[in-house]
Amino acid sequence: MKKCVIMPDSFKGTLSSIEICDIIKEKVLEFYPDCQVKAVPVADGGEGTVDCFLYAIDAEKVELRVQNAYMEPVDVYYAKVGSQAILEMAQPAGLPQAEGRLNPKVTSTYGVGQMIRHAVENGCTDIVIGLGGSSTNDGGAGAAAALGTVFRNAEGESFIPAGGTLKEIVSIDNSETRKLLEGVSITAMCDINNPMYGPQGAAYIFAPQKGADPEMVKELDSQLIYLSELIQKDLGTDVSRMEGAGAAGALGAGIVAFMGGKLKSGIQTVLDMIHFEELAAGADMVFTGEGRIDSQSLGGKVVIGIAERAKRLGVPVTAVVGSIGDGAEGAYELGVNAIFSINRTAEDFSVSRYKSKENLTGTVDSLIRFYMAAGK
Repeated sequence: MKKCVIMPDSFKGTLSSIEICDIIKEKVLEFYPDCQVKAVPVADGGEGTVDCFLYAIDAEKVELRVQNAYMEPVDVYYAKVGSQAILEMAQPAGLPQAEGRLNPKVTSTYGVGQMIRHAVENGCTDIVIGLGGSSTNDGGAGAAAALGTVFRNAEGESFIPAGGTLKEIVSIDNSETRKLLEGVSITAMCDINNPMYGPQGAAYIFAPQKGADPEMVKELDSQLIYLSELIQKDLGTDVSRMEGAGAAGALGAGIVAFMGGKLKSGIQTVLDMIHFEELAAGADMVFTGEGRIDSQSLGGKVVIGIAERAKRLGVPVTAVVGSIGDGAEGAYELGVNAIFSINRTAEDFSVSRYKSKENLTGTVDSLIRFYMAAGK
């Protein structure tokens, strides 16, 4: 093996994508010390996304202090490469920031807007935002406020709306935000199709895990409906049925409506940023993986997104996963050449999860030995 690419997603709750990269890389170099190994850990846009880019590319770590979901000071950072910035909304407004006091009626994305403003004022014109793991449901209004959008109430006073106060907005002035972001491209990494509101929207599908009971879910949904109608009236943008608009408490809608941004598949964004075709050209193997592969994995997430591109290059793909579920065989039609589970003993996940590092190491060891035996 002269060259390989390692691009796994995390095994959620057990191993980070960085840990998986390190284990596979170590094993490959143990048997092929001269192999050119390109390791790129992948995150889904949630917590850990920036760390993955800092690991994989020559990026600068930019540290700053912003407001968290409860408008308290919190230290965050983003990755900067030339004029490009990669940040994650989970740092200032993620579930860990609200642990023990979850309440999507009051949490805010204001800190996300502060991070975007800092990146712009730091010379960045291409901003990529990971949307996973939010504790908010404010439609991105908090972030927009931090970027200069003025929300006024019935008394004519400007204020920063939260998930439970969106109906207090009577007018939106977005002119300062548009001026600040002139010439700036904003892309949100988004791998869900949920609309802004409704039975499959931000509140009904995601707010319960953020602390909302059934009554609060209904209220939050009605608040988002109101915001959507006001956005269309004041800004002339219809985000009501946009796929992905419900991501991160409808921050997906806010990025499009308030910031003129776009939503794009997380894995496709990553592959474009690292210039995957150049990275994988001439590789003998691409190693990828995720915690579980099944029929739901076939919709273009990490493993399939990588496999489809590698297939066009004629590079084989091996997926090393935590578990294999029904429908996983469909991956073979999409560019995956082999799938291996790291579970070496028939035991419940509650037991095997604590052996994940050991099991992954053993599985990769066996894979590389087989590869060598085949004369590769």
